[in-house]
Amino acid sequence: MNRRRLTTPNALTIGRIALIPVFVLFAMSSWTYAPFVALFIFCTAAITDKLDGYLARKYNQVTSFGKIMDPLADKLLVIAAFQVFLAQGRISVVPLLLIIARELAVSSLRVVAMSEGKLMPAAWSGKIKTAVQLTVAIVYLLWPERWLSCGTVVLTVLAWITAAVTLWSGFDYFWTNRALIHTSTDRT
Repeated sequence: MNRRRLTTPNALTIGRIALIPVFVLFAMSSWTYAPFVALFIFCTAAITDKLDGYLARKYNQVTSFGKIMDPLADKLLVIAAFQVFLAQGRISVVPLLLIIARELAVSSLRVVAMSEGKLMPAAWSGKIKTAVQLTVAIVYLLWPERWLSCGTVVLTVLAWITAAVTLWSGFDYFWTNRALIHTSTDRT
């Protein structure tokens, strides 16, 4: 029997996914210190995103699992955070839906690429998108409740900037991989 060991980068990716429900639990809690715990958990998860990629490349532990699950873990973390903000009334549903739509579309494009025997590497636009999403989520988590009345405009602008960068990144992925789309549609 061929047993493969779980690599450290893949363990970090799995750990990031496991932290998501814990983050949501604290982010939605009314406990006094819950916002600080939620912020700590979110930042820890965000840091593992950079760390797992770095370790995978440095120690030649890049795996198919990591190539698929690492970007998925990022998407799940960001979507969970923005859904929390929606539930708290801190973000409009439209930017969140745009973010979710882009994430699903690009994930679907990755599936098409895999069915063609190709792997879609992360593009710079995707890295910028993730950085913006994580940064804005941290700003939302740091934004005190007592500032919500005067900061609604700032948070709304940040949400729309995040949605715009997210959509731009999605268009970049589809434009860059348009040959793959044409190849897939020609066979049907």
